[in-house]
Amino acid sequence: MTHVLLTGATGLLGQYVLRNLLLAGTPVAVLVRSRRGEPAERRVEQLFAPWEDALGQPLPRPVCLEGDVSREGLALSTDDGAWVAGHCRSVLHNAASLTFVGQDRAREPWLSNLTRARNVLDLCRGAGVRELHHVSTASVCGQRPGPVLEDEDERPGELRNDYEHSKFEAEQLVRAASFLERTTIYRPAILVGDSRTGYTASYHGLYTYAQFVAVYLACLDRGPDGRYPFPLRLDATGDERRNLVPVDWVSAVIAHVFRHSEHHGRTYHLTPLRPVTAAEIETALSTFFNYYGPSFAGPGSLAWGDLSELERQFYDHVAVYQPYWLAEPLFDCRNTGAAAPHLVCPPIDRDCLLRLLDFAVRDRWGKARRGRRSGAARKAGPVEALGQGGACATQGEQDGRARQGPVGGGLLPCRREPEGEGAGAGDRPGEEERQRCQGNPFPQVNIGPLHENASRTAAPPLTATSSRRLLCL
Repeated sequence: MTHVLLTGATGLLGQYVLRNLLLAGTPVAVLVRSRRGEPAERRVEQLFAPWEDALGQPLPRPVCLEGDVSREGLALSTDDGAWVAGHCRSVLHNAASLTFVGQDRAREPWLSNLTRARNVLDLCRGAGVRELHHVSTASVCGQRPGPVLEDEDERPGELRNDYEHSKFEAEQLVRAASFLERTTIYRPAILVGDSRTGYTASYHGLYTYAQFVAVYLACLDRGPDGRYPFPLRLDATGDERRNLVPVDWVSAVIAHVFRHSEHHGRTYHLTPLRPVTAAEIETALSTFFNYYGPSFAGPGSLAWGDLSELERQFYDHVAVYQPYWLAEPLFDCRNTGAAAPHLVCPPIDRDCLLRLLDFAVRDRWGKARRGRRSGAARKAGPVEALGQGGACATQGEQDGRARQGPVGGGLLPCRREPEGEGAGAGDRPGEEERQRCQGNPFPQVNIGPLHENASRTAAPPLTATSSRRLLCL
């Protein structure tokens, strides 16, 4: 048995893990479901054109098995189930949902995060697979200052939402599977796009704030100094840590650990050595979008009734991230450093943040990519200036990268837009977006109404526990 069965291969992290494993010569089978009439094999094949364009060479293809991780037996046919039993020595379970709040345990995120983990374990048990690699999240530690150790017993702090609860229970379920001979757990922090190109296929967290800014500024004229006014008070000091990690690095470490069996059977924190701060993120955003006005007012300093209309709309839009407003934990990552000392997490610094924002705006938060599936638009995929073997940058490559420009920096272009499309650093938001603002300044952002129980004249101070009030940059 030589193959690894990979779930979640069409997601952002899964695309990168699949590429890295194939480049390393690892035989891979992917479990993918058909969607909206599009067969599983076609969905997988669409992943390869961007990679092959970037590499200048063809990639080997994985074995494609049509199924559904959320269903019993993974919805595999009898023949495909028998193929897994005869060919797969391990499973790399990467499928997950980022939904924070679910209606019940039969729906997301419980369906993707817990039910699918249970179904994968049942398949492993029945197919004789005794090695499992499970992609969890660093957030299973809950809300606590840390340091959080990789090898400590599960003693989480307060779990903040259904996402964390479901991922924590899934990890416990995997660890309790006594029939497995070796279980390897990967705990990535908050995933962002490619550190070299900015590419992402998933817009959460940081991108939620940035999208609000982009749409709001599209409705404004520049001030006398050529910048946009954005008078927003932030309920924070600016020193709060944000554990952001780029997808290219996370996938490189996972693929490396997987390919070296001496590192199996451990837990790996895929977390930054130096977290970025809220103030650093705000500085990058104001530089990219060319605005001024935000200030850090300090925790608990703002009352809901004292907020401007902009501030009310803003805090309502980012409310789902309210529990993450406090500084995030510090993570021990000695296992990761020992297993992959040559793979250094790229810093999420100013230049990297500008690349992430540049791609997001040019990709129109995923709309441009979804609307273009052929021809030159395929180059908008996850192309990357690949290091040796397609892995993440080594320390030497990072030193060279630091001398490159802030957006693309001479690397392979992640996107070539027609003239006038997309907004670069300091550009005025496009006229197309501006025209959509008439009558509603936030037409592209799903901003709900103010809470029925929120007084427009007086409200308690904003605190770390007040519902739907705080911002997570």
